[in-house]
Amino acid sequence: MLRHERRSANAYHVMMQGVFDLSAELVPVSQAIASGLARVEEVFDSQLASDLPPVSKLVKHVENYRGKMLRPTLVLACGLACSNASGGTAEDFERRIVQSHVVCGAVVEMVHMATLVHDDVLDEADMRRRGKTVNRLHGNEAAVILGDYLIAGAYHLCSTLPTNDASLAVGKASMVTCAGELLQLHHRDDYSLDEATYFEIVARKTADLIATSAELGAICSGADAATREALRKFGRGVGIAFQVQDDILDLLGSEKTVGKSVGKDAEKGKMTLPIIHHLAAADARTRARMLLLLEQASGDMSHEHGAELVQAIHATDSLAFSRVAATKYIAEAKRELAVLPESAAKKLLLAMADAVVTRAF
Repeated sequence: MLRHERRSANAYHVMMQGVFDLSAELVPVSQAIASGLARVEEVFDSQLASDLPPVSKLVKHVENYRGKMLRPTLVLACGLACSNASGGTAEDFERRIVQSHVVCGAVVEMVHMATLVHDDVLDEADMRRRGKTVNRLHGNEAAVILGDYLIAGAYHLCSTLPTNDASLAVGKASMVTCAGELLQLHHRDDYSLDEATYFEIVARKTADLIATSAELGAICSGADAATREALRKFGRGVGIAFQVQDDILDLLGSEKTVGKSVGKDAEKGKMTLPIIHHLAAADARTRARMLLLLEQASGDMSHEHGAELVQAIHATDSLAFSRVAATKYIAEAKRELAVLPESAAKKLLLAMADAVVTRAF
C-alpha cells in the first residue's frame, strides 16, 4: 500500500488524462510518481507554514493554484529514468525517489507558483484553477509579496540540499524566467513581433524552468553531464510545446475547461504564435482588419472580438500551423531521451511529452 494519498495524486492523474492507455508496465512507475508528488506536497506545505494567520491564509489559497504539477513530475520521472530502474512494483520505484528529488520537486513548484501569482497581477486576471486569484481577492500588493514569499521559500529550501548544484540551477532558471517575462513586457502591443523573438520569449519565460526541472531529476540521481544535458534539452522542448498549446487554448478554450481567465493574451497585447502566423500569412486587407481588432481588444477582449479573432485565425490555418510547431518540438524533445536506457520511466516520459500537445486544459 502506498503511503501518500493526497490531492497531488489527483493533479498528476489529471495531467495524464492525455495518456488514455497506460500499459500495465507503466502503472507501477506512475503510482510511485503520484505517491512521490504527495511527498512533494508535504514538503511544500511545511516549508511555507507561518505562525501569522494572514500569511497562512494566503498560502492556503495559493495551494489551490496547484494544477498539473508538470515540473515536480518531471523531477521525479527524470530521476527514475536515470536510476536504472527498469521494472518492479510501485514500492520498488518509490524507494528510488530520494529526498533530494522530493525537495527539488517542491522547489520548482514554489518558483512556478510565484510566477503564476505575479503573472495574475500583470494580466489583471480574475480566475486561476477555477477559483478567484490572490490579486482579485486580496489586492495586488498582497499578491506581489506572496510571490516574493514563495521565491524566498524556494531558495531557503534549496539551500538544505547537500550540494549547491540544485541551488545554482534553480537560481539561474529564475533569472532566465524573469528575463523572458521582461522581454515579453517590452514587446507588449508590438504587432510586428516575429516568430524568432516569440520563441526566444517562450524559451526563457516558460521552457527554462521546465528544462531545469528535468535536469534536476538527473542531478539528484547522479547522472553524468551528457545525460543531464539531454534531459535539459528534453524539458526545453516540452516547455516550448507546452506554451504553444497554452496559446491555442487561450484562443479556443473556456474558463470552465481551462480553469483560468482566457483571452488575456490578446487583451494584454501579448503576441502569440497563432496571431503572429496569421498576421504574416494574411493579405493586406485582412491584416489591417486584424490589427484594428487587436487594438480594439486591447484592455477589453469582448466575446465578439474573441469570436472574430478566432474565425480570422482559422482562415489562415494559423491554429493548425501552431499545432504542427508544438508537435515538432515534442518530437525533438523525445529524441533527446535516446541517451537513456529502456525503462518504464523512460516510456512514461515519452507518454507525458505526447500528452502536452493533446491536452485541452
